[in-house]
Amino acid sequence: MLQRHVTCFFHKWRPSIEAQSEMAAVALNGVNLGTTSQAYLESKPVNDTKVLISDLCRQFYSLGWVSGTGGSITIKVHDESVPKPQQLVIMSPSGVQKERMLPEDMYVLSPTGTVLSSPSPKPYPNKPPKCSDCGPLFMKAYEMCNAGAVIHSHGIESCLVTMINPSSKEFRITHMEMIKGIKGHGYYDELVVPIIENTAYEYELTESLAKAIAAYPKATAVLVRNHGIYIWGDSWISAKTQAECYHYLFDAAIKLNQLGLDWSTPLHGPLHVGSGKHRDVSVKAWTADPDNNSKPRRCIVLDIEGTTTPISFVTDVLFPYARDNVERHLSETYDSAETKDDIKLLRCQVQDDLEKGVAGAVPIPSDEAGKEEVVGALVANVESMIKADRKITALKQLQGHIWRTGFEKNELKGVVFEDVPEALMKWHDQGIKVYIYSSGSRLAQRLLFGYSNYGDLRKYLSGFFDTTVGNKRETRSYAEIAESVGVDRPSEVLFLTDVFQEAVAAKAAGLEVIVSIRPGNGPLPDSHGFKTITSFSEI
Repeated sequence: MLQRHVTCFFHKWRPSIEAQSEMAAVALNGVNLGTTSQAYLESKPVNDTKVLISDLCRQFYSLGWVSGTGGSITIKVHDESVPKPQQLVIMSPSGVQKERMLPEDMYVLSPTGTVLSSPSPKPYPNKPPKCSDCGPLFMKAYEMCNAGAVIHSHGIESCLVTMINPSSKEFRITHMEMIKGIKGHGYYDELVVPIIENTAYEYELTESLAKAIAAYPKATAVLVRNHGIYIWGDSWISAKTQAECYHYLFDAAIKLNQLGLDWSTPLHGPLHVGSGKHRDVSVKAWTADPDNNSKPRRCIVLDIEGTTTPISFVTDVLFPYARDNVERHLSETYDSAETKDDIKLLRCQVQDDLEKGVAGAVPIPSDEAGKEEVVGALVANVESMIKADRKITALKQLQGHIWRTGFEKNELKGVVFEDVPEALMKWHDQGIKVYIYSSGSRLAQRLLFGYSNYGDLRKYLSGFFDTTVGNKRETRSYAEIAESVGVDRPSEVLFLTDVFQEAVAAKAAGLEVIVSIRPGNGPLPDSHGFKTITSFSEI
């Protein structure tokens, strides 16, 4: 095994003093790599990872992901005694038959990308060994995402799906079971994968990949148009599982497109016809304004209270239910991971409230004080927060969990105005995506529409936004939503609300705004300047 120390990405020799200095900076098991590098490089964790990569490459070859010597994979050497950012990296070579690779063909890199061990050359017709051309992109995913493994696939599905709409910068899909295999996503969520443009040389993609990762922090993959995809995960199992799900979803989208069906909408109905051909999902859905002028409207974002749902349902049903059941919920689920997370958020919020002198905030004792004492203090704070109708994440998250129990036990039933279901169906048939933006948690929103008095309406909704995207009275929140739903211009988004301050903020972000006038809603200022409706049928 060669002990050459080279910079993998440029394939040049590095000065031996510099390479040795970098190795000496990496500590493993408390021992310097500079003195025990050979022992560790030949250790079981390193060898096991090499074997794993060769096995996975054979499997990926059979799937068509790494044929023609394309594609690659890299995995960090898992070692409990070493923090992930300091773990060694095993990387497959470039330009070789991936299905014929052996463990001894792998490169071993330092956490910063320096080659610590490279394979020996093989006789003709094999090419001289070369570290993967994907190296800079792999290391960027490790650096920015704290990944444990990265897969680069040339699977035909990942290539073709970027060609359906050559101008699209994103792939979007929703309401598919396999979305649940992607980290942080559920069946009802919209999966968004950024698309970057291909270049002649792999390393030239590094900057574009980094920008995509920064712009889409929830993403675990980036598509490269006419090329393939980069996928990462916390571990090799996570990366592999997600890779299988991504390829399945891309294949499903391609086949749905061939059938003339829209994979990006909840019901996957027919693609809309325009100018004699199927509407691409990125093309705008058109509606007419009152002056009969054609006006593009791709998305509608709905508020809940006073817009889709009577304010009285929230104030007279949901809030009292949460208030009356908070003690029971906390006591029964006190030791669950979910409730521990709720309590952690509440502790942070209450500490901040105490420092700011917020009325009704009382100290929460430490866990050592006992369950009853902690729960008692939590209940007092939650009741005060509910009474003040505070729009804070800590409260909304806990309320969502309490309401979930109520809906599942049929103790609660969501209420929407009678014109809402028909409008949702109409907009869906027109190819307009509908989202919800409410101060209530995303969980609470899904529960309300999933257990509504008109049945499960979630099939007509493309996604949910809550205050984690920003305060509803701040312009930047609506700018973020416009970015998230993938429109070319904010004006392609219609926002419906009953709150004047929210309407002002949304308009400042460039959204089209209509104010909802419903029974029980508060008054609007004189000369408010917004179009108003009393029913969705007027839109």
